[in-house]
Amino acid sequence: MKRPTVVVLGAGYGGLSVITKLQKLIGSDEADIVLVNKNDYHYETTWLHEASAGTMHHDKVRYDIAGVLDKGKVSFVKASVENIDTAAQKVITDRAEIAYDYLVVGLGFEGETFGIPGLKEHAFSIANIKAARQIREHIEYQFATYSLEEVKDPSRLTIIVGGAGFTGIEFLGELGERVPELCKEYDIDPKAVRILCVEAAPMVLPGFDKELVDYAVAHLESKGIEFSIGTPVVEATEEGVKIKKGEDQFEEIKSATVVWAAGVRGNSIIEKAGFENMRARVKVDPDLRAPGHNNVFIVGDCALMINEEVNRPYPPTAQIAMQQGAHVAHNLVALLKGEELESFTPDLKGTVCSLGGDDAIGEVFGRKITGKRAAFMKKVIDNRALLIIGGPGLVFKKGKLKML
Repeated sequence: MKRPTVVVLGAGYGGLSVITKLQKLIGSDEADIVLVNKNDYHYETTWLHEASAGTMHHDKVRYDIAGVLDKGKVSFVKASVENIDTAAQKVITDRAEIAYDYLVVGLGFEGETFGIPGLKEHAFSIANIKAARQIREHIEYQFATYSLEEVKDPSRLTIIVGGAGFTGIEFLGELGERVPELCKEYDIDPKAVRILCVEAAPMVLPGFDKELVDYAVAHLESKGIEFSIGTPVVEATEEGVKIKKGEDQFEEIKSATVVWAAGVRGNSIIEKAGFENMRARVKVDPDLRAPGHNNVFIVGDCALMINEEVNRPYPPTAQIAMQQGAHVAHNLVALLKGEELESFTPDLKGTVCSLGGDDAIGEVFGRKITGKRAAFMKKVIDNRALLIIGGPGLVFKKGKLKML
């Protein structure tokens, strides 16, 4: 009898959690497991803001997928997914078509521009490791060029960050660490640098406790970072951005570096494949299957789950994606054995937002923490993600072992 084939799309937090858990739960004769990913490495998405600012080398952010796979149970296919044919039960990639009996979609996020003209063409996005490297090199190039100019162009040292959510604030925190180093390296007066965060919403870090938000803003402002809250970007150009300051008032800000961190959506393959979705995210059933598809699971950024307590979607965090992955692995085993599937409920242990260096804010196990204690907890969380996927060896190789 032919063994069933389980295909997992994406080697992000959700996809790798499925694979590393599933390969422990089943024997090599029970199913063929195939992992499809466009790169042969995984990168820690929650570290990209550090690589983008230049406070961490991009190679530190990634590790080889092969190092965490049981090659006797899992086949790896390096390919880009182009579509999913759920009727024919096959995945179309740029290399070949892959048939499946069970499918897990964990293809990650794409940047959301909200239809703002010019953003896609003229703004950077902290989307992946290559984009992070590009941002870091671009910023350093602007500083180097400014230092050589006879007639100084202030836009070279003007950095605009669109979005005061989690990613935007963490990136700003790293810029607060990196920019003084660049100024010293290129002999530039720090007062010549302008870092501005522009946010359309009336608040910073929505969902965080106000006391913690105030702490974060005060900390970043002490490093010279400006905030323009409630001022949406209406256009991005080659020279910078145009923001709305009032009913009929606009301001143009010249900047050589615009980094957009104001929102994400699911992967466009979700829309292309015809799944019922909202911004390329599927409102999954309680057992994490796609509605109407008994053999398709969705995890991570492509999955939409509603927190019934507040009637709002759970944020697409690494913590939840990894829990979803482990849960899907157990449900796949149940399917293979003809047993009942279990519903998924996130076990939220807390959230910590880095402010650069040895400062952070967070709510962990119901307690508010700031400063070095919060920064320590952030490193613990980062190391724990590595431990779950690759064990102590991966933590030793890639982890944040200097704990302050």
